[in-house]
Amino acid sequence: MSSNPGGDKPDPSLRPTSISVLVVAGLAAAAIAWLLLSSFYYTSDWPRQPWVPIVVIATLAIGEGFLAQNTAARVQRKPGAPPVEPLAVARYVVLAKASSLAGALYAGYSGGVLAWLALEPTEAAGNDIPASAGGTIAALALVGAALWLERSCRIPDKRDRQDDDGPQRPSSRS
Repeated sequence: MSSNPGGDKPDPSLRPTSISVLVVAGLAAAAIAWLLLSSFYYTSDWPRQPWVPIVVIATLAIGEGFLAQNTAARVQRKPGAPPVEPLAVARYVVLAKASSLAGALYAGYSGGVLAWLALEPTEAAGNDIPASAGGTIAALALVGAALWLERSCRIPDKRDRQDDDGPQRPSSRS
């Protein structure tokens, strides 16, 4: 039974990604990274920071940036841009939401590692700083590209585009 008074189903909606959720996720990942490093860096053979995830994350950020630019032109119906498939846009939004959260988590982790390593006076810690800094930068770039892609998938306001029906009537807002 519907809770809607008219019996109609509510329009489906998807809320934009909340910056506060991304910040909290990043801070939680940074805290976990800090705790793991402070507990296990010297007690076990902690592996060196790898560069492969950084290259993958940076590649994803570049790809999502190009996708955002292309999608924005298509959604806004710019001249010369082919029409956009609605299902493709829905998939891009899912990709953007997942990427922004994953990027925030990895940025938090890398930032926590970077902060901990920057305070350690050992040579081993100093050797891991470039990879941690690169991971933080690449992950922040992924978050930015993902948020841009999500924004590019939004349908423009009706007052911002010309429909085939002719000019839009002025809105009743003052």
